[in-house]
Amino acid sequence: MDATALWQRYQDWLYYHEGLGLYLDISRMGFDDAFVATMKPKFDKAFKDMAALEAGAIANPDENRMVGHYWLRNPDLAPTSELKQEIIEGIAQIEEFVKKVQNREIKPPFAPQFTDIISIGIGGSALGPQFVSEALSPDIPPRAIHFIDNTDPAGIDRILNKIKDKLVSTLVITISKSGGTPEPRNGMIEVQKAFAAQKLDFAKQAIAITGVDSQLDKLAKSQGWIATFPMSDWVGGRTSELSAVGLLPAALQGIDIRAILDGAKVMDEATRTPEIKNNPAALLAMSWYFACNGRGEKDMVVLPYKDSLLLFSRYLQQLVMESIGKEKDLDGNIVHQGISVYGNKGSTDQHAYVQQLRDGVSNFFLTFIEVLEDRKGISPEVEPGVTCGDYLSGLLQGTRQALYENHRDSIVVTIPQVNPRTVGALIALYERAVGFYGSLVNVNAYHQPGVEAGKKAAAAVLDLQQRVLQVIKDADTPLSVAEIAKKAGTPEQIETIYKTLRHLAANGRGVALKGNFAQPATLTTSYQET
Repeated sequence: MDATALWQRYQDWLYYHEGLGLYLDISRMGFDDAFVATMKPKFDKAFKDMAALEAGAIANPDENRMVGHYWLRNPDLAPTSELKQEIIEGIAQIEEFVKKVQNREIKPPFAPQFTDIISIGIGGSALGPQFVSEALSPDIPPRAIHFIDNTDPAGIDRILNKIKDKLVSTLVITISKSGGTPEPRNGMIEVQKAFAAQKLDFAKQAIAITGVDSQLDKLAKSQGWIATFPMSDWVGGRTSELSAVGLLPAALQGIDIRAILDGAKVMDEATRTPEIKNNPAALLAMSWYFACNGRGEKDMVVLPYKDSLLLFSRYLQQLVMESIGKEKDLDGNIVHQGISVYGNKGSTDQHAYVQQLRDGVSNFFLTFIEVLEDRKGISPEVEPGVTCGDYLSGLLQGTRQALYENHRDSIVVTIPQVNPRTVGALIALYERAVGFYGSLVNVNAYHQPGVEAGKKAAAAVLDLQQRVLQVIKDADTPLSVAEIAKKAGTPEQIETIYKTLRHLAANGRGVALKGNFAQPATLTTSYQET
């Protein structure tokens, strides 16, 4: 395609939202008009599915749940007056709580004010808040936030050691819908112990975001925590950023949550248009379908050319992969759907993996995130007439051109600046695109059976660990791994037992291993009191 034709195609397929100042350019995706025509019936169904979802239909049939994250930014859409009031009151509760923290009506027992926050969560309860914090938190926030988003002991130690002297003025947020998810529960227990070690009352500095009457809700109320904030069962973890999960930590950092909600609401209105060409989320979903042949045949590479948006690719990784990556479709057919998502940031990508993207295997399509505003204020020149921001813009455009010349498809999403409104709009844009794509490929985009399977398998390993330890304790002589497996009644789990023993031995947990470590079958195991 020559330059004149390409310029015309750019104009034909450029979407612009005047109110948000947002552009979407899909002109460098290789679809043609015939492809768009074949997609129209699929999108007619997708638009109807989405309208039903917003109206309160059971959009998550496996769990018999409504899917209501769109109501969070426009309570008038909620299907009942009770739900509408619940949403309105939830936002008011957040704002009232933050106001009391700011004016020190709510403060720690032994410090004049809260200076830090520990946010404990996993998955959507961490990725969304982390992304928004990185994108929007002031350089000097009123309260610095630290995330415990794993059950990694060294990672927890790193956070606790970092704020050890400020634990006395730290507010702890534990986020878990059920209250029984191991990772946030474990993080909470570790933080509780750190408070106890400093003779601090954890309950007087703790709040919970959880389901009503969940294990965590009951615990928090029984121990007298400062407050609890509800998580509704119609909001999934990966779409919970605009609920209390994301809004409360953001507000405590001084981020304008009303602007985030407004940006999302405006984008929701734009993506409610039942026409592919005038709906940015539909344009994204169509582009994904084209690139992946509706079967996940290519990966999505996300490259934000702005440091503050670095975590957007991680946020999208969960949103897209957990929503679309499904073994079965809604009719029960084995389909193995999904789109793999990964990313870095520009122009760091230029010195990381663009070499392969340009010249290597063509198993991907790209999404560039462009921000027009370089910084607040005027940039100094680094060369005559050239600033750092000019370089960044040139590198984005040059990289896209170099990739296009080698037949690599790409999308560009452009926002005027990184602010609460545009971040809210980005979140809403991709939430809707994922919902549309789920309908296009006929999968339930709102459950995660694979995640649940992993949790069950992990629980089985921990149960086996207890039995193995008992076998070793009861033994009079050292036992081989095979003997332990037999006595535990699980000879088929010998490899898992060996790896469990190795882990326990490495951590001084009463297990002593002797023998040739290169030949696990030769090892003998005995119990040592710790």
